[in-house]
Amino acid sequence: MIYHRSLIGKHCYFYKMKNKIDNTTVPRIEYLRVKNFRALQDFELNHIKPLTVFLGPNGSGKSTVFDVFAFLSECFSVGLRKAWDKRGRFKELRTRGCGGPIEFELKYREKPGSPVITYILNIDEDSKGPFVASERLLWRRGSKGQPFAFLEFEKGIGKVITGIAPEITDAKQEEALDSPDMLAVNTLGQLSKNPRVIALRRFISGWYLSYLTADQTRGIPEAGAQERLSATGDNLPNVVQYLREQHESILNRVLETLSKRVPRLEKVDADIMQDGRLLLQIKDAPFERPILSKFASDGTLKLLAYLIVLYDPFPPQLIGIEEPENQLHPRLLAELSEECRAAAENSQLMVTTHSPFFVNGLNPEELWVLYRDNRGFTQAKCASAMPGIIEFIKEGALLGNLWVEGHFDVGDPLVNAGSGLIN
Repeated sequence: MIYHRSLIGKHCYFYKMKNKIDNTTVPRIEYLRVKNFRALQDFELNHIKPLTVFLGPNGSGKSTVFDVFAFLSECFSVGLRKAWDKRGRFKELRTRGCGGPIEFELKYREKPGSPVITYILNIDEDSKGPFVASERLLWRRGSKGQPFAFLEFEKGIGKVITGIAPEITDAKQEEALDSPDMLAVNTLGQLSKNPRVIALRRFISGWYLSYLTADQTRGIPEAGAQERLSATGDNLPNVVQYLREQHESILNRVLETLSKRVPRLEKVDADIMQDGRLLLQIKDAPFERPILSKFASDGTLKLLAYLIVLYDPFPPQLIGIEEPENQLHPRLLAELSEECRAAAENSQLMVTTHSPFFVNGLNPEELWVLYRDNRGFTQAKCASAMPGIIEFIKEGALLGNLWVEGHFDVGDPLVNAGSGLIN
């Protein structure tokens, strides 16, 4: 069966929410192109939505696309060299059989209606290590003409136009960085005279990429409220403590939602032990005494962590979540995708998944299917561009059902397994 009639109404509601989401005021990436980064030899995404989900067979490149955002964020937070060395340098990073630098190009708007800003970063390596071969920021101030670069650097030396609204006729100031492995946007984005550069630096350095594991959330950390969940979730008790002290209404919303998904759950709390550490405890009915988090189910802890990320009172401007279906009951996933969409009103979300239940909550413009072409490189195709998909959706079909029943023309692991292509 293609249709799940009981879900059609909810699905149509999701689909209509698109216009509401597009009216948000947070920065949005609209375009991404990556060259020579692992299997992404020449990879491109157009018309990226506030909620963007990547689907595909094992080995299709979902985690690599996810790591693009993690790598860029780490270049700004810990520096290019650490992010580079962590991933094995050119030996592991550059696409096999290819030469030249690794290139990232993204286009984004600071808010709806503002000019599109293009950021292009090329990274190369010599005997001394990685360096920024070139870095550019471009925009077009008017409605006509070509975009112009208001920041241009090569190997740590370049020029920038300062001010809140750079014009092509403005004078460019020459600047030199301390080292060619430093990013100009990261360095100059700390100076008040470069507000456009500041905005991009804050945007990228504030991305949150989740690598949650249930085991990590079971730890007993030192007491102390913390605003943001760590990438692994090992400070979950600290964030619960922060929400309890500073945003009790949000914590109550999180727990109310959690209790609707986890049978008999009544309360989650973080108590300070005598040795100054935090103990996360979970109480379920009808029992009077709570249990320690180390005895709670994986699914309960992961769902709690995801809800805390999605209900963040001051959310990151970009959130990445990898395979949220792990350890969660399939019936919970359509509602989780709904929560991701709600969160996408205040953040941009990038999600990887294998779950048709999660995909059932999406509209075709939000779903990209990844596959390997005949050369072994990752490509992407939006579900809305696949033959017949829009027509099926108009008749009430759900994307996840269409996928498992073989209606997608790419990404089926059992058809042309070497390429992911359907001829």
